[in-house]
Amino acid sequence: MDKIKVLFVSSEVSPFAKVGGLADVVGALPVELNKMDVDARVILPLYRKIKIKYNDELQFLGWKMIHMGWRSMYAGLYSLEKNGTLFYFVDNEYYFNFESVYVEYVFDIERYCFFQRAVLDFMGDFMNFEPNVLHCNDWQTGMMPMLLDAHFKKHGYHTNVQTVFTIHNLKYQGVHSTDVVREMLDLPDEYLINDFCIKDRAINFLKAGIVFSNSVTTVSPTYAYEIMTDYYGEGLNGTLQRYAYKVSGILNGINDLEYNPKTDSKIPAQYDITNYKEGKAICKESLQKQLNLEVNPGAPLCSMISRLVDQKGLDLLLYVIEEMLYDGMQIVILGTGDPYYERALVDIANRNPGKMCACIDFDSGLAHTIYAASDIFLMPSLFEPCGLSQLVSMMYGTVPVVRETGGLKDTVFPYNEYTGEGNGFSFANINAHEFLFITKYACDLYRHHKDVWDDIVKAGMSGDYSWTKSAGEYAGLYSLITGIPYTNPFAPVAEPEVVAEPAVEETVVEEKAEPKKKSAAKKTTTKKTDAEKKEPAKKAPTKKSTAKKTTSKKAPAKKPASKKADTEKTPAAKKAPAKKTTAKKPAAKKPATKKADEK
Repeated sequence: MDKIKVLFVSSEVSPFAKVGGLADVVGALPVELNKMDVDARVILPLYRKIKIKYNDELQFLGWKMIHMGWRSMYAGLYSLEKNGTLFYFVDNEYYFNFESVYVEYVFDIERYCFFQRAVLDFMGDFMNFEPNVLHCNDWQTGMMPMLLDAHFKKHGYHTNVQTVFTIHNLKYQGVHSTDVVREMLDLPDEYLINDFCIKDRAINFLKAGIVFSNSVTTVSPTYAYEIMTDYYGEGLNGTLQRYAYKVSGILNGINDLEYNPKTDSKIPAQYDITNYKEGKAICKESLQKQLNLEVNPGAPLCSMISRLVDQKGLDLLLYVIEEMLYDGMQIVILGTGDPYYERALVDIANRNPGKMCACIDFDSGLAHTIYAASDIFLMPSLFEPCGLSQLVSMMYGTVPVVRETGGLKDTVFPYNEYTGEGNGFSFANINAHEFLFITKYACDLYRHHKDVWDDIVKAGMSGDYSWTKSAGEYAGLYSLITGIPYTNPFAPVAEPEVVAEPAVEETVVEEKAEPKKKSAAKKTTTKKTDAEKKEPAKKAPTKKSTAKKTTSKKAPAKKPASKKADTEKTPAAKKAPAKKTTAKKPAAKKPATKKADEK
């Protein structure tokens, strides 16, 4: 059977080039798919840092001239294998020889126009790989499904390639002048209409990806619903509603090899769910000393690791942060972004020495220590397509406080004081005081209800946040749009239903001093087999005259079918439409006979 072949296309991929969560997803998902018998490969630009760091490992495959309107541009193709996955790199020093991934917005439009066209030109014979699925990610690759249709499939190339377009963040759409993009990509006039890629008289890369792809995915089920509303739709909610039939949400996972407190070499002390208290205490003291915070194990240490932009709910935090500090919390912020938020956080930290530290930086090692050392992780996001930080924090035994939106709502289940269930805390509205009150509530439980806090921490640490489940869903999607059969080798195998042989009557003869055939025959009784006694579990809706004798004890709770047949008092028994004797019925599942044996 042929494997499903997938080519991931992205502007950033961890560990080669990373700016945000997009890199983590495209760096981890193909690796997991390759473990699941899918041939998944990745292609990205060859940025300067990649060329310098991996120079000795890169293998040159060849070069082509890529048409960009009136000009032709050189494009080299390199490859490198890492973590069992083949990565391709598109080389052009004019476009990609920069320290940072993104340079300037208008120039970025031109850079990724070139990148998209180059990938399509390289596919097939040149790279010796023709994918069944072209998996595009965010606006930087949004024009590829349309280019595939306009320049390749119409001329008999890549005709069997299906496309998946994943929206990681709807806010960033790739909008530019129609005339400029049309010239760079040689777009025919019939594609430059509102029904295709035009929005507000400009070309919109994200819209093109939605319209022309075979399937559109987002990174959480809730976000897939939210982006079809006016508030979250960023002007594309109408388009998404029109193509809702092909929109779905699949939750991201995290790289549990990189983020695992039991094996993490970047934190002061390793730990797991059995000894997390000791391990986190060491990490907390170490971080407090490192950041010049008061060494106080009883103070709730709250942290935030994020891009410092309005999307992350920083306005909510700034509005109540002074009150949080007054309440005895310690706060650590790590990240870069909008200068306004950077200056504001540094200013508050300077006014509250020993209580708060604002680290305006991107430091992977420090991030790991913050996850391990913190008691509470703050994510008051206005919107959050999926979010990875809340998953990482729970892995490290740090309890998240989140707003109920997107992937945060799908992964963080608020603590219920009546049932004891939950792995974190949440608030519904974009309201600073709701955020403050729920954080104070979490701190109160941390200080005064250690047993409750322990349950919440363990609930978070025991969750499965790996890519295995998500990768299986993506593989199923690929199979659906390509028609290539696929069986997940890691899917749980359901035990086959064991059905007993049809019931037979057993004759038991009572022993007598003078065994006579006639008298023995009179004392002959019909004894039901164990399987017959359990038959009501097989046919819940029927009413039995012998139910009281055969079902006096309830079946185990994990077998719902048995519950329905427990007694005549159950709702299922009352609604029985017909009366039947059970002696003539086939026996129920063999595992259920243990209960009948006790009779």
